[in-house]
This record gives sequence, structure tokens and C-alpha cells, in this order.
Amino acid sequence: DNAFQTYYRNILQDLKDSKAVTEATEVIGVIAEAEKKNQLAIIDLVQVYTYAQLVEIFGNIPYSESLDITNIYPKYDDALTIYKDLLSRIDADLASMDDAYGSFGDADLYMGGDVAMWKKFANSMKVRIGITIADGDNATAKAAVESGYAGAFAPDEKCQLVYLDATNSNPIYQDVIQSGRSDFIAANTIIDAMNALADPRLPSYFDEVDGEYVGGPYGESNPFSQYSHIDEVVSSPTFPSVLLDGTEVAFYLAEAAERGYSVGGNAESYYNAGITSSFNTWGVSADAAAYLAKPEVAYATAAGNWKQKIGTQAWIAYYVRGQVAWTTYRRLDYPVMNTPPGPETSDGSVPARFTYPVKEQTLNKTNFQDAVSAMGGNELTTKLFWDKN
Repeated sequence: DNAFQTYYRNILQDLKDSKAVTEATEVIGVIAEAEKKNQLAIIDLVQVYTYAQLVEIFGNIPYSESLDITNIYPKYDDALTIYKDLLSRIDADLASMDDAYGSFGDADLYMGGDVAMWKKFANSMKVRIGITIADGDNATAKAAVESGYAGAFAPDEKCQLVYLDATNSNPIYQDVIQSGRSDFIAANTIIDAMNALADPRLPSYFDEVDGEYVGGPYGESNPFSQYSHIDEVVSSPTFPSVLLDGTEVAFYLAEAAERGYSVGGNAESYYNAGITSSFNTWGVSADAAAYLAKPEVAYATAAGNWKQKIGTQAWIAYYVRGQVAWTTYRRLDYPVMNTPPGPETSDGSVPARFTYPVKEQTLNKTNFQDAVSAMGGNELTTKLFWDKN
């Protein structure tokens, strides 16, 4: 319920209002007109990003009839139809942006008003959406990725929000430090995976317990003092929140190459670029070459098929970016997660989606029921159209 409400009310509605205010603002002159067009395109791109997030979380969602205060019973649109429309919107935004002019200036806390970087964000979104739907509509996916990759983020480029201080701070800091709680520990799946690889990013991700990195088993009580915790850099008030970056794009392009798309490089080179970019982000760039040379990491010798190789390393790199990691895991089915205790989880299954909000089931019942019927259920295990395995 909170996710649904936050995305629609706090984000999409605010962006809709921002668009209305910007459209209503009278401007004079070529420069002002160009800046206004850039502003409207950027607003729309953030809306596109938000709707894509919602589809990844729930599946079919209100889209074409959403954000209309006169329609309190919006229909749910088909997820693939939404993705296709989002790709069309990105193309329209790219066509309307002119990086010879500015946009929001310093008021843009993501890109500082840099329109050229927002164009890279747009192309990166095309790659991201394309790869996301690849198992559901390969033709649309291929076209999106091939048209976007050349203009997407390079490995060390990104769109991120750098928080200002304790009064405008990263939510991780709010949950872990500001709340005064002492019950957040590292889970054993990621600790075990990184320990097995002697991953140099471990000190950047977590702290040690008696000289070791120890993760807690899912579903257990896990005394706080006995397990590793989130590193103090990650839990600082100014730790940035990434929307999309070149690390992510590199792993998508590695996957695209394996799928036979024309993306200007091979899977191994993009895989190496993704890992190297992650090492650079976490301040351990000097260790990247040795890590990539390990037989259990090197693309030619790492265990499993391409889905396991790319899926595992992308998942490790997406630490603190839970939804991206979850979506990649759902698509590629790697890495294999540690199994929580209890017979109901003995198959190791991980939720495939969020169930629809209770409020929707009562306040928008008919459209909710239509969505459930179209999706094939409203369970945590109901898979989205691109989650084939």
C-alpha cells in the first residue's frame, strides 16, 4: 500500500503538477523556449522512470487513466503496452531536447541542469526497459536496446541524488542511524557470495565481526552483535541515491550481446566494464584487474551459463539498489539464494512481485479484479510477463 501510494501521490502527481506549472509559464525568446522544452522533457523522463518502477513492482497498473482526479476508478493497463508507450515517450523527449541550451540549472539536484546528461539518461532508460522485457517481447527489446546503447551512460557516468545533510538525508541513514535502531544486519546470501570470491568491495559494503564478514540467516533472530552491519559510508546522511548508472548499462549490454543484439561489443568486454565500474564507484579500482583475473570471476571460466555469470556479478554490484537487483534476479534467476528455514520456503522461492494494495481491492474493485484476471493471479508468486522461468 505504501509503495503504491508513494509512487502515485508523492511522485507522479508532483511531476504532473510540475509539468502543468512549467507549461503555463510564459517565456520570451529562443533561449527561454528551448529551456522550457528541455524542462518538460526532463519532467517526462522522470515520470517514465517512475512508471517503469511501478510495473516492475506490481505488473499491470493504472496508467492511461491514472492521475485524473475526476476518475477515481482508473483501469489497469497491460504491462507490455505500458512499456511500449514509455519507449515512445522517451523517443519524443529525446527529439525535443536540445543540449545546446540549459534546463533547470542548479535546481536540478540530479544532473545540475546538464541536458546532454539527461539525453544519456533517456537512452539508458531505453536500454534498461529493452533488456527488462527481452523474454516477453524480444523484437521490441532488441529495437530499444540497439537504438539506445550508443547514447547511453558510459561505465562511470550516472544519474544520482546527493543528499545534503542530516535534515535532507539518505533514507538508509534515516532507518539505520537516525531511527536509533540496532537491528539491521547483512544477510548471509550476499556475504557468503562475496566471501567465496574474496571480493575487495566487502569492506566498502559491510563491517567485520572479529575479523570476518558474517551474514545472518534469513528468518532467524540474528543477534545484532554477532553479524556484519552496513558500512558507515553507506549509512552516512549524504550517501547518494542512484537512479541509473553506467555500471547497470554495462551489465545490460553484456546481456544484450549474449542475446545477439548489435551493441558494438561482446559480452565479456561489457561484463568486465560493469565490474570495473562498480569497483571504481566503491573506491577499490586498483583491485579490479586481479579480481577479473580470478577463474571464478573471469567471463571465460566463471561457473554456469551467461545468465549465471552476468546475473551474479550484476547482483553484487547492485548492493544498496534493491529493486534493480531484485528485477535482475527475477529475470535471470541468479544467483541462487540461501533458503530461509521452514517448510513453506523449502523451495527457496523469492517473491516475484508485490501484491496489489488492499485499498485498490476495496475502492477500485472492478478494475482490480480485471487486472488480477489478466495477470493470472494476485499472489507474491504471480510472475510478470517478462519473468519466464
